[in-house]
This record gives sequence, C-alpha cells and structure tokens, in this order.
Amino acid sequence: MPHDHSVINSHHAHSEGLVEMLELDAATTGAYLDEIPAWIADRVECAPELIVDLGAGTGAGSIALARRFATASIRAVDASTAMLDHVAQRAEERGLASRIRTVLCDLDDGWPDAVTGADLVWASSSLHEVADPDRVLRDARDALRPGGLLAVIEMDVLPSFLPHDYPASAPGLEQRAHDALARLGWNAHGDWAHNIENAGLELIGRKTVTAESRGPATLAYARAWLTRLAAALPGHVDARDIDALETLLSDDAELRRVATTVRGSRTAVLARRPEDPSPQTRSAPRAAHDVTHEGEDHD
Repeated sequence: MPHDHSVINSHHAHSEGLVEMLELDAATTGAYLDEIPAWIADRVECAPELIVDLGAGTGAGSIALARRFATASIRAVDASTAMLDHVAQRAEERGLASRIRTVLCDLDDGWPDAVTGADLVWASSSLHEVADPDRVLRDARDALRPGGLLAVIEMDVLPSFLPHDYPASAPGLEQRAHDALARLGWNAHGDWAHNIENAGLELIGRKTVTAESRGPATLAYARAWLTRLAAALPGHVDARDIDALETLLSDDAELRRVATTVRGSRTAVLARRPEDPSPQTRSAPRAAHDVTHEGEDHD
C-alpha cells in the first residue's frame, strides 16, 4: 500500500501550516470527534482507564477522548516533538494536563514499551501513514488488555469545498483535482477490517460520520487546503485547472462566494481483543456461534 506523506493528515510533516490545517479540519469536519467516542462508550461495559491515541497530531482526538471518558488517562503518541508540544499546550489550556501524557515514538521503529494494558487504542488517520500497518495492528492488539477495544478511523474522501459545476468555463475542477491526488496516493488506504482480523482482533462494528460545515473557519480551511492543492497539482492536471485555482485564491471575494461549505466523511472500524482463554479451555476450539459481529451503523 502506498503511503503519501504530503496528505492533509500526515503526521510526519510538521510545518505550522499543517498544524493550522489540522486544527481547521477538526473545527469544521470534526463531528466524528464527538460521535465516534459516544458510539464507543455505548459498547464498553466499564469506562476505560487507559486510552492510547496513535498519531495524535495536534491532539484533537486526545482532547475529545478525555472529555468523553472523564476518568481515563490518555497517552498521545506521535513521532513529532512539535506536534506533541502542541498536544501538551492544548491539554494545559483545557485543564487536562494531568490526564493527557505525550509519548514520543515513531511507530515505524516499533511500539512504545511504556504503552501496555490499554483499554482503548484510537488510530485516526494514522494507520495508513505507517510502513507496516499489519505489524502495528499486532502491536496494538498486544498492548490492549483482554477485552480492550481498537478503533481505526479513516477519512473516506478528501475534503470538498467547491460546487460541482465550478468553474463555469470547465465544471468539475475539484473532482479532477481529487482524482489526480488519488493517483498520487493521497489518503491511500483500503478497508482495514481484514487486516484487523488477521491481527487477532474481533470486529464488532462500523460507523460512518458525515459532516457539512459552514462558518468563519470554513473559509480559512478552504484557503489553506486549496493552497496546498495548487502547490501539489502542477504536472498532474491540465494547466487551466492550476490557473483556475490560482485565480480563485487571489480573489478573496470570489473565494468567499464559492467556498461556503466544507463536506467530508469518516468511517470507524471497531474491534475487540478476545478474552484470554483459561488454562482449562485454552486448547478447546471455539464454536461458530460464539463469534458475533454487530451490525453496521451509518449516520
């Protein structure tokens, strides 16, 4: 599977521009940060005590999880000291510093030794960033206590700002841009369900959250995102599309008129580490009816 590190949710590029974009993404399409933790809370028998946020980025997930699970300790894991500094600052500002601890670790080098016995591992837009996701999934399974949960969340599509008929002279600019970015490997990932099962975890549910947002942050997000596109697309789309993007970005009034809404969706796959069998039953095969999967949820 290709891994493109220039995509919006890359946690290996650490410019201030990326920090701003991740913050704007959470502010505008971050409905999943409330809905998915609430969905998980309905599926746990007792409140989690230890939660691991893999590829924590700017800490939006860590903050949301700390708020949903008010007694949990959070370990925010990232390969970037700059990102972790941002997480620590956000936690301090929100009175959560005592519950959110940062862990510097590049998952391509291995799992952090100190992160074990977790009740929930949360991997949002991070699993497709690692070189060997199957190994990371096995490590995550081993780091979970028996019965602990893994939530893998991925962006289904890149964020969308422009009307389908924009511009009038050549409708479909944004779709052509997204098609080109897909060819470049941006946001490249498959359905992790098979990989998760192969890692020894039991699938228990799936949830899709869609978001459509308007407001002051939408315009700022549109400018940041479309600027990133304009820099990445030369040589991969027709020159007229580059010109159209640059013209739009140079005209504040037109951008404000056109980019009124951001649309996006994310899907979470939830799995459980099986309870360890007792010594008396360790060698006994499981009956087929012992394995159950919850139905899918689509919001």
